[in-house]
Order: sequence, then structure tokens, then C-alpha cells
Amino acid sequence: YKRQLQADLDYIEGLGVDIQNNTTGSKDFAIDGLLKEGYAAVFIATGSHKSVELNLEGKELEGVFQALDLFRRLSMGEKISLGEKVAVVGGGDVAIDAARTALRLGAKEVHILYRRSRVEMPANPSEVREAEKEEVKIHFLVNPTKILGKNGRVTGINCIRMELGERDETGRRRPISVEGSDYTIEIDTVILAIGETSDLSFLPKDVIVSKNNTIAVDPITLETSLPRIFAGGDVVSGPASVIEAVAAGKRVADSIDKKLRGENIE
Repeated sequence: YKRQLQADLDYIEGLGVDIQNNTTGSKDFAIDGLLKEGYAAVFIATGSHKSVELNLEGKELEGVFQALDLFRRLSMGEKISLGEKVAVVGGGDVAIDAARTALRLGAKEVHILYRRSRVEMPANPSEVREAEKEEVKIHFLVNPTKILGKNGRVTGINCIRMELGERDETGRRRPISVEGSDYTIEIDTVILAIGETSDLSFLPKDVIVSKNNTIAVDPITLETSLPRIFAGGDVVSGPASVIEAVAAGKRVADSIDKKLRGENIE
């Protein structure tokens, strides 16, 4: 995939696009400052590359990873040992990817802990089936309550069984703890994969952010509350597919083109 990525980058650069690596918003440049420097428009497509934090006792122990950080470190070539027994907390595609990655890193036993049932599991069903074929153990209706450790290192994870109650604001039935159903799994490593969100710390204060920590945009033009600044992809929709992000990029390109030409955007 790295060869394909490089081929795509070479193609883009061949079109005349200037790619500046190792630059960070608010540190190396300001979004609104780009407009002052003479850029006619800015498109923000920074994605959802920040893990949602889980308030779980013991998360600071050695052997606890945020899934996205683990993937990032592995992609940079870092050698990471996860031990023989791994627990993954979450039920989305990232959780499935983390579990299957753990197997490929040498784990003998991988457990996914998901607090709802298979029906509510947001991960792609075909990916779930593939993980189960590889003998990933999925524990449905289970919620971790505490990560256990000794001498600063993970040794296990306490869990409690759940049952489904009334539907919540997401339309899914709310998981409720079953009193007295606590149990412990001996674990070498815990990977937290409960969701992804966007890092919006670099945004100008005039750009409106939704309550879901995404950038609010015009539904037609994808322009933000700050004129000539556009946004699209996961940073607007929340975590979604590459296909949807590419589609947003094409819509924004069309919007910027029409805006600079003085045409109406419909």
C-alpha cells in the first residue's frame, strides 16, 4: 500500500501541487493567516485521527495502548511486543483492525470486549466474521470496569456483564450493568478502541464547531462559518469511509472553483 500511496502522491505533485510535510496547524501556520498571505481559499480535511478517551482506572499502566496511536507507531516502523494475551475494548472497525493486528504481532489470544450485542455492533459484519475465523474471541454485553496491574504493568482487566435496556439518543438499546456479574481476564496488553474524534485545536475562533466536535459547514457548499474556509471528510461528518471523504473533496473543489469564478453554488 505504501507503493500505491507514493504513486498517488507523485501523480498529485505532477499536477503542480506543492506538498509541505512536517507542518502542524497553529504551530507552523494559522488557518486564517493563510488567507492573509494571499491564498484564495483553504480546505480543511484533517480527519478524525484522535482517539476518544476512556475514563477507566488503570489506563496509565504500561501495556495500555490507544488503537490509533498503536497503528501510527507501527506504520512508522516501531517494533512493539503485545505479549500473548490481548484485550481490545470497543466494537467498531478500529477495534476489529486492532484485534487482527495483535494476532499478526504474535498474540496467542485476543479478546474483544463490547458492551452491546452483535446486532448493535458498528463494525463491518464481514470484518467481524473474518476476525472470528482467525479465532478472535468477541465478548458481547461486557464492559471493562478496571485495568489491573502489578509494578506498573498490565496484568488483567476487570469486566462486568451487561444487559440491554431502553433505547438511547443513538437509537440503540442502552447497556445496563448486571449486578454481581463481575469477572477478571488475565491480560498482557489492553488496546482501547472506543471511537475516534478530530483534533480541532488549530481552528480560528470564528469557525463554528458542532456539539459532536466536528466542523459545522454549509450543507451545499461545505464552506465553514469563516468565508473562504471550507471543510470536508471525517472532520465534518465524524468517522466515515474513505469513499465519503473523497466525495467531499470533490464537492469542495467544485465549490471553491465556482466561488472564485463568482458563480452561484447550487
